[in-house]
Amino acid sequence: MVEDAKKYGYTFPYVFDEDQVVAKAYSAACTPEFYVLTPDHTLAYHGQFDASRPKAGSAPVTGQDLKAAMDAVLAGKPCPPGRPSIGCNIKWTPGKEPPYFASQQI
Repeated sequence: MVEDAKKYGYTFPYVFDEDQVVAKAYSAACTPEFYVLTPDHTLAYHGQFDASRPKAGSAPVTGQDLKAAMDAVLAGKPCPPGRPSIGCNIKWTPGKEPPYFASQQI
């Protein structure tokens, strides 16, 4: 991702969370997960990008869930509830897994 950020010239803040402190602070479980903060840095939305899935025939990629959350924050309104993201689980550093991760393992 660091190389992608440079290659594609990301202009938004990008966090390299080597110690996984940020992921734990926000209870991240998989990638991708999306977070929208209010201007005072309060978490307003935590959830999926949209209803699309990697499997053929799923909903189209629209970004609708994230867009709705961002539109709400910009309008000073409450965000719609987030739906859990679907993706690859975070590969936690052995021995440093957060408590909520153990309950997700099968």
